[in-house]
Amino acid sequence: MGTLTIRQLDERTHARLRGRAAKHGRSVEAEVRAILDATVDLPEENFLLALRAAMSEIGGVDVPLESRTDLPRSVELT
Repeated sequence: MGTLTIRQLDERTHARLRGRAAKHGRSVEAEVRAILDATVDLPEENFLLALRAAMSEIGGVDVPLESRTDLPRSVELT
């Protein structure tokens, strides 16, 4: 495992990290690891935007939509 040192971290940022860590029941170090893990696992490109771009290159795709004929259901709030 690697080690990462962050120098000159703004005190406000550190305080927000402490609050976020407390909210999630973790240490600040564990919270930063979780943030970094979640961030680097994000895809480089949004899949839906990539699909849209690919389809627009071939002129797009028409998807037929059927009109709705059923009425909305009633809701009982108690």
